[in-house]
Amino acid sequence: MKKNCIAMLLAGGQGSRLYALTQNVAKPSVPFGGKYRIIDFPLSNCANSGIDTVGVLTQYRPLQLNSYIGNGQPWDLDVSDGGVYILPPYQSAGEKGSWFSGTANAIYQNMGFIESYDPDYVLILSGDHIYKMDYAEMLQAHKENNADCTIAVQQVSMQEATRMGIMNVGEDGFINEFEEKPKHPKSDLASMGIYIFTWKKLRRYLIEDENDPNSSKDFGKNIIPNMLNAGERLLPFRFSGYWRDVGTITSLWDANMDMLSIGNIDLFDPSWPISSRSPACPPHYVGENASVVHSILTEGCTVRGRVANSVLSPKAEVGEGAVVEYSVLMPGAIVEEGAVVKYAMLGENVVVKAGAVVGADPDGSENWGVATVGPDVTVRSGAVVAPNAMIYSSEEV
Repeated sequence: MKKNCIAMLLAGGQGSRLYALTQNVAKPSVPFGGKYRIIDFPLSNCANSGIDTVGVLTQYRPLQLNSYIGNGQPWDLDVSDGGVYILPPYQSAGEKGSWFSGTANAIYQNMGFIESYDPDYVLILSGDHIYKMDYAEMLQAHKENNADCTIAVQQVSMQEATRMGIMNVGEDGFINEFEEKPKHPKSDLASMGIYIFTWKKLRRYLIEDENDPNSSKDFGKNIIPNMLNAGERLLPFRFSGYWRDVGTITSLWDANMDMLSIGNIDLFDPSWPISSRSPACPPHYVGENASVVHSILTEGCTVRGRVANSVLSPKAEVGEGAVVEYSVLMPGAIVEEGAVVKYAMLGENVVVKAGAVVGADPDGSENWGVATVGPDVTVRSGAVVAPNAMIYSSEEV
């Protein structure tokens, strides 16, 4: 079955920097923006870009992610001659099989899947970024410039550049140097971790890399530098839209707050819908004594208290006299009567009992930060969860 381009979505990361929120689920499964999960964005981008064959590489706690993706129907990826496929690590007869040892190794282990579609090009994606991008435009640039690899890049500040992979570009417009977290960056073009490869070329480099005992089996550390050293044509594809890596507590909270402004990323654009597998819930309800200001309320929410500058996911509840400000309530989170939640993220099915306090307004101190309560935790009545606290335990706090 011949395909022009297929996508391989790396969605197996543990997401260790999200701490309590990913103790039982993979990072791409984490709820986001009220209605979505993080993986909805790359899957929707694929569907909207006309890429109908997507391999999703899972590894860490894949059960919820596998169940959520299902047959791909919410993203129109349930096609007969393509579709979305879950690709976990596996062991063949006579082999020592192992978990994916790096991003390049993950693709190497699934070369059989790729070759079953005989693609001309392969799109490599990460499952933990929030953005809207037309991959068809990137693919067109790759073809027109006869590139071996095209890397999506975004302009960042020089201060941010010291924390990212930076692409330096020559006079011919192609990448001539890659620097990982340089102390003195020469360019402000940061890699977004989105690649398009000519498959025949990538296949050769994957095999060579797999046979290198000293390799980290990683695209950024090995495949890209090896291609540069060999003089391959690496093209930068400049992206100027909204894009955020949500790999940390702060960046995830920031991105949720960004959803409150249409100017950041337009979720109401009918020409580029972000789809999700939404639960069947009744409409949200706002009580007669409630106050809701500049917030997102999704299906099944019940608000009887005050909600301001916050994101409420399906079946979230805010009781009479409770206050929720600058916070994210993930599916099923409950804030009971008189409780206060400020600058916080509550995981799925968290219960904040009456009179409890989670988080606080910024005070300018080094110890201040977003308070985070992991899934299924109950914060007992009268308890105080300090700013920047991280609660894991499933028992009462």
